[in-house]
Amino acid sequence: MAKAYKIITRADWDLALKAGRFEGAAIDLRDGYIHLSTAAQAPETARVHFAGQAGLVLLRIDTGALGPRLKWEPSRGGALFPHLYAPLDPLLVEAVTDMPLDADGIPQLGTLEP
Repeated sequence: MAKAYKIITRADWDLALKAGRFEGAAIDLRDGYIHLSTAAQAPETARVHFAGQAGLVLLRIDTGALGPRLKWEPSRGGALFPHLYAPLDPLLVEAVTDMPLDADGIPQLGTLEP
């Protein structure tokens, strides 16, 4: 199955673990769904929306586990992005990776699975 990725702060992830669910970051709550990215989209998401922010983690999620709550909708540049219309269960997160900043302040994602 395809993978989806979510960039959040370590503090938000720790809160999600304690609560047993991730309701979303401020932008997610405003828009009514959790913004996710594909492996191809995640680097641009990191650069555009998270530059200069330390303490980030990258969540990897199998899109098949999200079921019908996951919708593919046009977003940046008309590309289809995965949007989750439900809280994210932390048990569905396959991996959590720290995202150090490079010399230009861009969060580094490492190698992503498509």
